[in-house]
Amino acid sequence: MSNENKPKSNTGKMAPPQPNFKVDPNPGSRVKKMIAVVSGKGGVGKSSVTALSALWTARQGNSVAIMDADITGPSIPRMFGVGPYDLTANDTTIFPAHSITGIKVMSMNLLMEKEDQPVIWRSPVITGALKQFWTDVAWGDVDYMFVDMPPGTGDIPLTVFQALPVDGILIVTTPQDLVSMIVRKAVGMAKMMDVPILGIIENMSYVKCPHCGEEIHMFGHSHVDETAAAEGIPVVARIPIDPAMTAACDNGKIEYFDGDFMGGLKDVLPKI
Repeated sequence: MSNENKPKSNTGKMAPPQPNFKVDPNPGSRVKKMIAVVSGKGGVGKSSVTALSALWTARQGNSVAIMDADITGPSIPRMFGVGPYDLTANDTTIFPAHSITGIKVMSMNLLMEKEDQPVIWRSPVITGALKQFWTDVAWGDVDYMFVDMPPGTGDIPLTVFQALPVDGILIVTTPQDLVSMIVRKAVGMAKMMDVPILGIIENMSYVKCPHCGEEIHMFGHSHVDETAAAEGIPVVARIPIDPAMTAACDNGKIEYFDGDFMGGLKDVLPKI
């Protein structure tokens, strides 16, 4: 690159090169696309959205994996009914667990003796463990890897965006008035990290009356359409409050749940 084409600082001098924090994957990993599932706050159901996204994508004939990046609050293994006994390893490499339908899973809960055992670690240790999910785990051939992110814009999300080859993000939100603030936080971080935003998924969008089928909006009128329009990003899905889905997640049988809410992914996955 010639000097005239190099980026310059506000003073007109050549800007220093930006550090590259990317870490190399395990030699046994061949991941084609990585999608992070994020939100600006907790409690919006990122893990269930991650699970549903992975299931829909796998049902289209793709090889799918989930990296559970919520190190201190992992829930993906419980949803898929996998445990530490599903992991295998040798002296240098960890191999992910496989769910009943073949979705590959790696999570901190698969390394703990008990799933309710707390992870009381400081940030450097947590971020180091997350990187090892990429460097030490041989994922094999994967068409789409979904990363279940912790809430907010702290160390772990920053590490994921800086260290891993994220191709796009899905933003999860709920219908409350806080939606615009939640989305703006996630959008702001994605822009700062220069990661494409694939779209918004509204979780807990409504509940369907079991008698008449009417959609009841428990949290009032949804603001997701206007928020999405303001940010120039599509609404990928609206997921209802569904007791059957909740029971399936709690009992490790999410793969038996036949609800189909994620069809909108067909329009955004080809873009990455």
